[in-house]
Amino acid sequence: MTTPMQHSQRQPPRGLSRLFYRMPIWLYRWRLGWLLGQRFLLLHHVGRKSGLPRQAVIEVAGYDAGTDTYLVAAGFGPKSDWYRNLQQTPDVTIQVGRRSLPVTARLLSPAESGEAMVRYAQQHPQAARALARVLGFTVSGTSEEYRQLAQEFIPFVAFHPRPK
Repeated sequence: MTTPMQHSQRQPPRGLSRLFYRMPIWLYRWRLGWLLGQRFLLLHHVGRKSGLPRQAVIEVAGYDAGTDTYLVAAGFGPKSDWYRNLQQTPDVTIQVGRRSLPVTARLLSPAESGEAMVRYAQQHPQAARALARVLGFTVSGTSEEYRQLAQEFIPFVAFHPRPK
């Protein structure tokens, strides 16, 4: 399938830019995660190689209040460390605002990811364009472009609450 999208997909941040991306973690550590509202979550996961606890702050792409399920995108693709860690150990904990929740991560299929990206772009058009731009993609903003972008480059993850 040919794509009207131009891209030069960026790699996950390293060095000083990695430090910048990880700064929101400190807000959660200082018990100030609520300042980020419901648009971000702190993922507590386990390193697939080290077995050590890891953390990442990720933007919430969607929330279903009926099932208490959070949806996020692996913006830097399936090679993101946190995404690869979820493949190994899907039972994790997330924090949204002041709330902590034990969840199981379900990696969405490319088709499901495409539909999730279209919904995200419809609800947050400026944020979707900014996400594409930050990741090195140029899009005109059509649903088909966003669908294809997620199907090929940006997998989504659903965090479902674990039974108590």
